[in-house]
Amino acid sequence: MAITWTEDLSVGVDLIDEQHKLWFEKANQLYKAGQEGRAKEFIIELFDFLDDYTKQHFKDEEAYMEKIKYPQIDAQKKAHASFIEELAKLKKDYNESGGNIVLIINANKMILNWLTQHIRNMDKKIGEYARTL
Repeated sequence: MAITWTEDLSVGVDLIDEQHKLWFEKANQLYKAGQEGRAKEFIIELFDFLDDYTKQHFKDEEAYMEKIKYPQIDAQKKAHASFIEELAKLKKDYNESGGNIVLIINANKMILNWLTQHIRNMDKKIGEYARTL
């Protein structure tokens, strides 16, 4: 499932928005790789990218929330930790399955669903709060 980052997903904080855009780009690359029959090769690269990039993004986002004294930071940290656990489980399941294509499809859906829902339901509130300062 391909999805494009659109302005309605903007948090209104440049660093966060730019990092989110890159996430969407990588997820779309996985989708395209699947269509071209290259998903098995690409998913290892994607898991490695997501592992590093997700941790850095969450660190940056949480530092920003601390800087502005965002009142819902604990809920954000909990959601971030949960996503990191889900990614680790997906990577483990993928490695144990030997590259099951269904798992690749599910990974793509999970990443895109989490991203869009998390941005719309949680991250946009960071921008809304920041604009009140």
